[in-house]
Amino acid sequence: MGLLLGLLLLGHLTVFTYGFPVLEAPESVTGPWKGDVNIPCTYGPLQGYNQVLMKWLVQRGSHPVTIFLRDSSGDHIQQAKFRGRLHVNHEVPGDVSLQLNTLEIDDWSHYICEVTWQTPDGNSVVRDKNIELRVQKLSVSKPTVTTGNGYGFTVPQGMRISLQCQAQGSPPISYVWYKERTANQEPIKVTALGTLFFKPAVVADSGSYFCTAKGRVGSEQRSELVKFVVKDSSKTLCTKTEAPTFMQTALEATSTINPSWSWTIKVDGYLGETNAGPGNGLPIFAIILIISLCCMVVFTMAYIMLCRKMPQQERVYEVARAHTGEVSNCGETMRVAIFRSGCSSEETAAQALSND
Repeated sequence: MGLLLGLLLLGHLTVFTYGFPVLEAPESVTGPWKGDVNIPCTYGPLQGYNQVLMKWLVQRGSHPVTIFLRDSSGDHIQQAKFRGRLHVNHEVPGDVSLQLNTLEIDDWSHYICEVTWQTPDGNSVVRDKNIELRVQKLSVSKPTVTTGNGYGFTVPQGMRISLQCQAQGSPPISYVWYKERTANQEPIKVTALGTLFFKPAVVADSGSYFCTAKGRVGSEQRSELVKFVVKDSSKTLCTKTEAPTFMQTALEATSTINPSWSWTIKVDGYLGETNAGPGNGLPIFAIILIISLCCMVVFTMAYIMLCRKMPQQERVYEVARAHTGEVSNCGETMRVAIFRSGCSSEETAAQALSND
């Protein structure tokens, strides 16, 4: 009986202890001087518990000072020192981590994450976590080399690609790129940037590269040697001077029309030269239609030219000239020559006689 009562009491204590949202955060975080740091602070959202207030405080002397406040009206940065370099996550429910940029030595302090919820019965619950932030002057780490956009170190000629050198440490960090040469020769300095660009890459760019990184404190660090290869894309094509066998027969059948006409055909990477006659590739009915139209045009032009150049014919008509009141004693007759081209010349001559 006593054991049963003990278990019931333990169950009630568990519900009382873990029935509310619980904040989770590390005891301490180390950030690089002049660098950025993220101070984690999270909790698991519970149904019926609504976050109504969230604060970040920093320990100054014996009293903490509020540097960030989030309530129903929005986010508010309370200290001018942190404006422009402080950000609190709000995209993920239950994540209220603090992002602090450009750390200074005097940022070393204890930071307090405090969250207030409203319970289903209308009460308020407050939880907080204390995290120590340490700021150190970190030496630069060994840099790593990667390619832009996820490409490998073997690329075809003509591609725009970059090699990126990255290292961790207290900024600013300076980078230098070098290209290795043959034995007993000093490497060539390529650029003093963190990214080596090839716009575009050519075969002459192939070689072994490495980069160095130097931070505010510590010694210079060198990356591993990277072998960068640029392939000549023109060598991947086969430049044969004859067509593939499965097309050669059909092409030779058309080459007898006019051997002087030729073009180059490319099929599946092979280049071939063949001969073909006029109209190759056109449907038969299209060829017949074109020929018919040409014939009609020729006949029409010939008919028009023939009518225009018809030889002029000369016809002579005798006209008895009668004068009013007298007749010529000699019995003169007058010959009138009328010239008219075309088929209607006789009609024109008759009309002329009538008018006379």
